Amino acid sequence: MPLIKTSTYKNPPFLLFNGHLETIVPSIFRKIEGVNYKRERIATPDEDFLDIDWSKVGSEKLLIISHGLEGSSERHYAKALAKLFNQQGFDVLAWNNRSCSGEMNQRPVLYHHGASYDLETVIDHIERTQTYREYYMVGISMGGAQTLKYLGEKGLDLNPKVKKAAVYSTPCNLPDSAATLRWRKNAFYKKRFLDKLRAKMQIKGQQFPGLVDLDLLQRVKDFDTFDTHFTAKVHGFKDARDFYHSVSADQWMPNIQTPTLIINALNDPLLYDRCFPVKIAEKSDHIFLEMPKRGGHTGFQIKGEEFTWAEMRFLEFLRT
Repeated sequence: MPLIKTSTYKNPPFLLFNGHLETIVPSIFRKIEGVNYKRERIATPDEDFLDIDWSKVGSEKLLIISHGLEGSSERHYAKALAKLFNQQGFDVLAWNNRSCSGEMNQRPVLYHHGASYDLETVIDHIERTQTYREYYMVGISMGGAQTLKYLGEKGLDLNPKVKKAAVYSTPCNLPDSAATLRWRKNAFYKKRFLDKLRAKMQIKGQQFPGLVDLDLLQRVKDFDTFDTHFTAKVHGFKDARDFYHSVSADQWMPNIQTPTLIINALNDPLLYDRCFPVKIAEKSDHIFLEMPKRGGHTGFQIKGEEFTWAEMRFLEFLRT
């Protein structure tokens, strides 16, 4: 029963005194210098493309990073992990979900929390073209959900080179995470995500005339409407509810067979109830669930330190 009942993260910076500040301040102001990716474009089975970014130091060990919703390999959390693990002797690959690399993808789809098939494409490409002896997988927020879903889908058939995985701020149950964006106190996050996704869907609708209702798109003010008429429609789901339930990572998590750390802060404003999978962890020999009282969503900062507690915790877990 790998439930970690006492977390070592206890003292966030004094001025970040609640979950919202712990979430927003790093997202806006944190900068990581010194990471210089080399980009590679790979083909997907449906004749689209993915842009993957490498940061190599000549290692036989590879860290694979999956970013969050409307993030990319350029986000502070991805570059920080790349820098930290390069320093510790790992090569790093940070892959970009479709439309997230700075160029719109070619097919009449975007990406979503359940897009583990694109993560599989990345790993298959690595297998064909590289000679690494060990893989370590990490995911942040949505990327954590994609990672957990992939690990559970593979189960005992997972490539034995995948030694361990770690995720944080992860919506293990997508319906409960989506519910938080209906709360008035989370209006800032709803607007920020919705504005970005609306802009991308506008481009996709112009790219494929008739794919979506562009007039309705301009009037959308909530995620239930957006995900029903746009995300679900474009990706083949019935509506928002069907989408949330169909791709939710916790359906596959009991099948995970490799050591996997999940870090979700109890004060994360974008996680709720079943996003803290205590019962799944208690029944699993492979899932290690750590729930710090503080940290916010992709926060976990330490005063005066370049790297966050979560990033250092990843390093500790994956190297042990």
